[in-house]
Amino acid sequence: MGPFDYAQDRPENIDVILNGLDRYNPETTTTFQDYVMVQCENSAFYDCYANLALLKLYQFNPHLTRDETITNILVKALTVFPNPDFSLCLSLLPTHVLQKNTASAGDGSLAEAVQKLNSLNNLLAGADYTAFWEKLDSDDLYADLIADVSGFEDSMRVRIAVTVGQAVREVEKGLLESWLNLQGSEFDHFVQVFGWEIAGESIKVPLNKENKAEGTIVRENVKFEQFGRLIKRAYEQPA
Repeated sequence: MGPFDYAQDRPENIDVILNGLDRYNPETTTTFQDYVMVQCENSAFYDCYANLALLKLYQFNPHLTRDETITNILVKALTVFPNPDFSLCLSLLPTHVLQKNTASAGDGSLAEAVQKLNSLNNLLAGADYTAFWEKLDSDDLYADLIADVSGFEDSMRVRIAVTVGQAVREVEKGLLESWLNLQGSEFDHFVQVFGWEIAGESIKVPLNKENKAEGTIVRENVKFEQFGRLIKRAYEQPA
């Protein structure tokens, strides 16, 4: 991966804005908002640095804020968990949006949308993937929030699989089905494309540098003279 402010397919005009004073120019807000929609239409493309720049512009110019763009940025940030992008985006939102007592169920406000997306992020952070899918299917508002982000569910399955593959060498098939929210032939196809092996009721994950068990040898570099001073002080009489 490149540095935090790098995006491989970032357009030249966006790069110029981000590396100049125009990133603080309110007139670039529309350009950034259109760029968010480009990211939403392409599941493989994401530019956190540009999205954070837009949220910073919203901080300075609240009258330019578009709720739909904010929620789209947050949904895209979910697709790169466990990276901290979602929390970074939250930190740039107005305080009243983050307070739970300002969000009433069913009022369709930005505060309600942010709270619902934050609940999804918390489930992902706690590796409660089954509950994540259940929560996502529990309210029509979630369907509305992710509607603009192409391939959201597939992106989440890939991120979940990557995270699982970094932690285990073998997992129960039924458990992985619930984590990925896939069953039958769709599940089998996903696992095979990912390079994992279906072995009866278990799924075997290939060895990688993250799930490989390795012993750690800790060496202490303590010189004999240091022990000598310690022993000497033990026999010294207190003043």
